[in-house]
This record gives sequence, C-alpha cells and structure tokens, in this order.
Amino acid sequence: MRTRLAALLALMIATGCTVGSGAVVKGAGPDDLLKLREGPGLNHKIIIGLPDGTRLVRQNCVTNNGKLWCKVALADRPGVSGYVSAEYLALR
Repeated sequence: MRTRLAALLALMIATGCTVGSGAVVKGAGPDDLLKLREGPGLNHKIIIGLPDGTRLVRQNCVTNNGKLWCKVALADRPGVSGYVSAEYLALR
C-alpha cells in the first residue's frame, strides 16, 4: 500500500498536479476535443469538449483504474468545472 501511495505521489509531482496551478489542454489533436467530465473516469457524463490550447485552473488529482484524473475549472469561466485526464494537460 505504501508503495502505491508513493508512486501516486511521485506521479502527481512529476505531472505538476498541484492545487490551483495553471494548465493548458495539449494533445487532443486538431480534429478532436478533450472531454471535461462530471467525475474522474470514462464512465462519467461529458460536460463539454475542450480544444487544444484551452486554459484551465487545475485543482486536485485522483487515480481511477490506474489513470490520473485532475479536477479543473476553465480559466475564463471558473463556474465550469469537472475532471479531465492528466495526460492531456501541460503546465502553463
């Protein structure tokens, strides 16, 4: 258990997943959108699609089924928030 917790903490530090930090959507591709979801996982309802370059404020991150998900809010519309896969976030 300690090993898993240490690995998760190391992953969060490596991806820069700190509360209140800025991020931008990167890697969704020119013809696709990153899905902002109601919860951390593919089984949660999609709120909106986010194109590459969308500025976000990153909050806490959690692991679900071995994948890191971060709670984010749109930088321009903080009332719009949800979860996105951390692999599509870049530091701002």
